[in-house]
Amino acid sequence: MNEGWTHHGKVRAREGEGAMDVVVDGLTTQAKYYKPLIYEFFRKAWRGGRPAWGEYAVEITMEYVGDPPWLDLDNLAKAILDAIKGYAFHDDAQVARLLVERRAGERERIIVQVRRLSDAFAASTPAPSSGLGRPL
Repeated sequence: MNEGWTHHGKVRAREGEGAMDVVVDGLTTQAKYYKPLIYEFFRKAWRGGRPAWGEYAVEITMEYVGDPPWLDLDNLAKAILDAIKGYAFHDDAQVARLLVERRAGERERIIVQVRRLSDAFAASTPAPSSGLGRPL
């Protein structure tokens, strides 16, 4: 289970083949808590690859036990994207697809999955539609 993971405090991460996984154990209702926690992990413990250019997909999942915590997911996403900027990618403007969700889980944690989008995928993705048969 721990193969390839780098650990520091409540944060662990691994990377491979255009992807990075970051897990933060525990939850808080303060999204601003995650930015310095994750940033310090990367600054002190991470010895992985350098950030790259191109487009990325980022999935952020908050797993909770019991009642869902009162936390704005948009604030959580911003804090995490700011923390991994400079390590997973150069700028959060490179994120072409972002999914943020909360769901019941076996333990309380934040899971971040960063995947580099292939040029073929980006070219084949249709433009958003207004639902009236024309692009937005």
